[in-house]
Amino acid sequence: MKLIEKNKDQMVFLAEIDESLANVIRRYLNEIPVLAIDEVDISKNDSSLYDETIAHRIGLIPIKMDKTTNEKTDYKLKLASKTDGNVKSKELKGNVEVVYGEIPITYLTKGQEIELVGIARLGKGSTHSKFSPGLLVYRRALEITLDKDLSDKIKKAYPKSEIKERGNKIIIMDDNKEEISDFIEGIAEKAGKKAEIKEGKELVITLESFGQLDVKEIFKKSIEALKKDLNEVEKKIK
Repeated sequence: MKLIEKNKDQMVFLAEIDESLANVIRRYLNEIPVLAIDEVDISKNDSSLYDETIAHRIGLIPIKMDKTTNEKTDYKLKLASKTDGNVKSKELKGNVEVVYGEIPITYLTKGQEIELVGIARLGKGSTHSKFSPGLLVYRRALEITLDKDLSDKIKKAYPKSEIKERGNKIIIMDDNKEEISDFIEGIAEKAGKKAEIKEGKELVITLESFGQLDVKEIFKKSIEALKKDLNEVEKKIK
């Protein structure tokens, strides 16, 4: 496994694993318990949006989690606003905090107001998308072979690309965060030539967090959830 790039909300890495395994890890992201607003009590809503629309928007606002977050506790968030303009997620106040404060919930004009209480609980993305912690996508790393006289054009378009020479050919590995194979094929076609593309053994895996959990923690918890279910299957087989 080779790390390409990592920050709090995104991780890109190379891994020599089967696509079926990468896919099941992707699916098991939705077996990670995540905090989200699960119940909304709207006592006043003068905005142009229906109560159901506002409740749906609030449910999709990511909520911060820590080690003390547990499934036995309900977390309350209140919102009360009379201010003209956008009502944003940062106005939800309670014993937990939202991840992103600038998410618009609704819009108020003069004389309008909104009051509501949201109850956040732990849940899983397999039951509702509001409990999803993030997204995982993957693609096969590619080896692209071109005529050597296209080297300067490739270097100009992708100066950070590693280009290897082999006789009158050049080889570029498309195994980074940015997928470049389509663009390089276009350069070759424009020059009246053909790019030879061969699949590599590794997958380029990109994992993104919606902010509730650190991206590395999401990957770890997904594998833990998968192992737990596999252990249950093994017990039943025995």
